Amino acid sequence: MLTVSNISLSFGKRVLFKNVNIKFNPGNCYGLIGANGAGKSTFIKILSGDQEADSGDVILPPGERMTVLEQDHFAYDEVQVLDTVIRGHKKMYEIMKEREYLYSKADMTDEEGMKVAELEGEFADMGGYEAESEASSLLSGLGVGEEFHEKKMGDLEDNLKVRILLAQALFGNPDVLLLDEPTNHLDLESITWLENFLYRFSNTVIVVSHDRHFLNKVCTHIADIDFQQISLYTGNYEFWWKASQLAAKLRKEQQKKSEAKAAELKEFISRFSSNAARSKQATSRKKELDKLELNDLPQTSRRFPYVAFKPEREPGKMVLEVEGLTKAIDGEKVLDNFTFNIENDDKIAFVGPNNLAKTVLFDILSGEMEPDSGEYRWGVTITTNYFPKDNTKFFDSDINMTDWLRQYSDEEEESYVRGFLGRMLFSGDESLKKVNVLSGGEKVRCMLSRMMLSGANVLILDEPTAHLDLESITSLNAGLSDFPYPILINSHDHQLIQTAANRIIEFTPGGIIDKRMPFDDYLENDEIFALRTEMYGGSHIRLSI
Repeated sequence: MLTVSNISLSFGKRVLFKNVNIKFNPGNCYGLIGANGAGKSTFIKILSGDQEADSGDVILPPGERMTVLEQDHFAYDEVQVLDTVIRGHKKMYEIMKEREYLYSKADMTDEEGMKVAELEGEFADMGGYEAESEASSLLSGLGVGEEFHEKKMGDLEDNLKVRILLAQALFGNPDVLLLDEPTNHLDLESITWLENFLYRFSNTVIVVSHDRHFLNKVCTHIADIDFQQISLYTGNYEFWWKASQLAAKLRKEQQKKSEAKAAELKEFISRFSSNAARSKQATSRKKELDKLELNDLPQTSRRFPYVAFKPEREPGKMVLEVEGLTKAIDGEKVLDNFTFNIENDDKIAFVGPNNLAKTVLFDILSGEMEPDSGEYRWGVTITTNYFPKDNTKFFDSDINMTDWLRQYSDEEEESYVRGFLGRMLFSGDESLKKVNVLSGGEKVRCMLSRMMLSGANVLILDEPTAHLDLESITSLNAGLSDFPYPILINSHDHQLIQTAANRIIEFTPGGIIDKRMPFDDYLENDEIFALRTEMYGGSHIRLSI
């Protein structure tokens, strides 16, 4: 059990937590959620001891072990992959290395012999003889093949390092497991493996993630950072969402009642404060009003942008015809004779491990890139708008957000543009911030604003949820689900694909698979699995989204 007692933390006048008291029990998985800047990662650091709180204690019982998903991808560059994983159990690793050192000596003293016997007992008790086997199994489950196990971390790509560091955190059955964004850079099969691992895990897990599907699958509880507190809810993310919406509704109703009561009291005080006969009653009402105002409801840190795509005209039946598109990048074919059509009710999610193919296709269809061969034709009624994966060129200037968005608006009045930015959470002077200093999430919200102003009846989106918090992802998901016309989307968000798409196109080494059905049905269909196995040449399939 991990106990948090009276934890408080402030940065200047900004209070993150105030007198937080929680018990994290074994057998439970706690999803730690909150708005951007609410303090999720900071709280994880307090739990792990990497950051001190202003006051309070974090209590881990003696003999229990806590592991944390490391965020520094370069910390183990000189270490072999298997050793990096085993280092997740620090005590076991130290014993293993001391054993190796003593056994490497040509002559052992009696004292060293006794030490080896002692180490052997400790090593066995910790499961040390199965350490390499366990580490190898964890790595394989997370998609790190045996060909990488003896290599040094510095020789590997960043996406593999993330998986190895995750295996390190999982290694050795820790009593408390702290995971900050563990699904980053994982393919679908690895995410599913991790979901199953955590489902079977009998100790305590605390996880931060923007993946709503993952939180729904693994969490038994939600720990919500808001109102300078951390509130526990029993259930997964979906249950929390419904409960929080109900709580917000009740708070709003309570606030309305308080405001109505305050208005009534103020009116009475105004009328009778100078009336000698009723001055006592007026004074009493004044005390009641002061008490009511002191108990005003706290403001939530959670903010949802307004995301709604409103097409200016209905598309005709023929939306897009693509015939034989072929494109090579750096001498390697990314698209090879790619052919498909879109009708006006298609919402297509493009999946598969070849993310470059998706981006190249979208760049071609949006006019950003020319194909080497083949052609495509949009219908005469079609207007498109493109959300690219790389938005750098859009923000390479020092104009402010208001002037930036005005470029894409038919309505040039500053009040209209600033009002629109306000709905996207850029309030007051924030709308005058220079666009070249915006954060990743702010740039994404600007790009979504541009897309909403376009009035397009076909939307093309390449990884739109990158850099967004859960609130913005939820709003985007709702906006795309409500959009009545075609969508082409590449996203790593499982729930977004499941709820916003009705057709799946997967890029495989053997060509494309094109099926009109929801994403979960696509994943569970036996005939499609057999077809995918054939298209991947009978090799082990690791599906990415």
